[in-house]
Amino acid sequence: MAPPSAIVVGAGAGGIATAARLAKAGYKVTVVEKNSFLGGRCSLVHHDEFRFDQGPSLLLMPECFQQTFEELGTTPEKENVKLLTCDPNYRIWFSDGDHLEMSTDIAKMKPQIERLEGANGLEGVFGFLKESGAHYDLAMEHVLCKDFPNIFAMLRPGLVKSLLALHPFESMFSRVKRYFKSDKLRRAFTFASMYLGMNPFEAPGTYSLLQYTELAHGILYPEGGFVKVLEAIARVGERLGVTFRLNTPVASILQAADGSARGVRLTSGEELLADVVVINADLVYAYNNLLPQTSYAKSLTKRKASCSSISFFWSFDRVIDELSVHNIFLAEEYKESFDSIFHRHQLPKDPSFYVNVPSRIDPTAAPTGKDSAVVLVPVGHIDDDPSNPQDWDVLVDRAREAAFKTIEARTGAKGLRESIIRETVETPTSWKAKFNLDRGAILGLSHSFFNVLSFRPQNRHSDIKGLYFVGASTHPGAGVPVALMSAKVTTDLIQKDARKPTGGRSAWMVWWFVVPLLLAVFSFSKYGSVAWSRVLPLGAKH
Repeated sequence: MAPPSAIVVGAGAGGIATAARLAKAGYKVTVVEKNSFLGGRCSLVHHDEFRFDQGPSLLLMPECFQQTFEELGTTPEKENVKLLTCDPNYRIWFSDGDHLEMSTDIAKMKPQIERLEGANGLEGVFGFLKESGAHYDLAMEHVLCKDFPNIFAMLRPGLVKSLLALHPFESMFSRVKRYFKSDKLRRAFTFASMYLGMNPFEAPGTYSLLQYTELAHGILYPEGGFVKVLEAIARVGERLGVTFRLNTPVASILQAADGSARGVRLTSGEELLADVVVINADLVYAYNNLLPQTSYAKSLTKRKASCSSISFFWSFDRVIDELSVHNIFLAEEYKESFDSIFHRHQLPKDPSFYVNVPSRIDPTAAPTGKDSAVVLVPVGHIDDDPSNPQDWDVLVDRAREAAFKTIEARTGAKGLRESIIRETVETPTSWKAKFNLDRGAILGLSHSFFNVLSFRPQNRHSDIKGLYFVGASTHPGAGVPVALMSAKVTTDLIQKDARKPTGGRSAWMVWWFVVPLLLAVFSFSKYGSVAWSRVLPLGAKH
């Protein structure tokens, strides 16, 4: 009997990992990718001998990577993936010229923390680490590796018991305020929400787990660029029989007479048939362009989305010694900058931004005596509202000038403009064109409470049998390590469905009970905590 077959649409992190996992489970797998390269947003940009990471440049949550390789029967080391440790993790630059160096070595951070928080400043750090560590452990156990096909799944005893400990109804910033009195440290311990394209004043407190993994596990960088990790997983997949077809865009998903998925039609007109189809393309794009139009597909375009970015890739004719591997420049008007991005979908007047200099840790990223640098300036996603015009040429010029001015003023570096040999730029419109990203949102749909778990678009299509999703806008969410966990969830679902076809997956009959319950918990957590804070001793941490 012929083995079951699968087609994976898109060779991003989730698609590559899903293909390898399915192949290991005995499937004959073909991956079709519209671009000429693997990795999706997690790919490389080249200027002759200069190399840049187009997307992620910080390897976080290393156990997700380790688990993926181990469950494929190998290790990163066996696949020649060399992970370099960034020490310090990164440098944070403030508007007054002050800076902090974040590190896994708390002893190195102690003088900096006490300078801002006083002699007992480390108590706040330890309190924060205890809480954010709990967020990390609980999320790994109850969220990242489990499917949430319906509202019942949110009532699993382990998750319900852990719900309030995850602080999903409070913002990251409000939780961090409990541990630090210094505005600088409150900013330093919350900007990581931008890894998910979210506002720290609105992102659920759960996501402090991102700052925890930085401080507890450190930040790693794969030698040769982040995509080397995904290329290694792809090689494992190829050894298991996966076929990758690049420059192969998909026009639509084919359906059988009974409505189930039966393959894909390419833009060339060629049809590829399979038992199951997994979509790793942008989920909102897929629902609205590869599948029949539905009201649900249209509703996805109205959901909250993550931010976008204006990204500069600069080749320098010299080494910029003032910059570390990872550099964060935080706006003086911190909250206002996020309001501009997430509420007005614009570029802040005073933007916060990130600068990555891969050649500082990996000499292969630039010729000797020169530097490659990526400057990522977060901006609002594409907004088609005519009352909110977005002139991207003007915004690119503003972002570039803000980056030059801020870097030179805060670090003391001089003559950056004159030292650039070559520049390329990505904007929300180019992100959308290159990767079919809805609204140019670089991290897919938002991770607000009512956009995660059972509320997030599911890994299995609710009506089309044999059609699955993996990646940023499905469960569990965005980011390379999370996409790798999404691949595990989706592969497990496919195998489960193959063993015992599922039915009756909808649970609308319980919404009348569960939604009021969740709203009640939300109301108490948001407003009840305010009342209780007036009773508790001033400055108490809980």
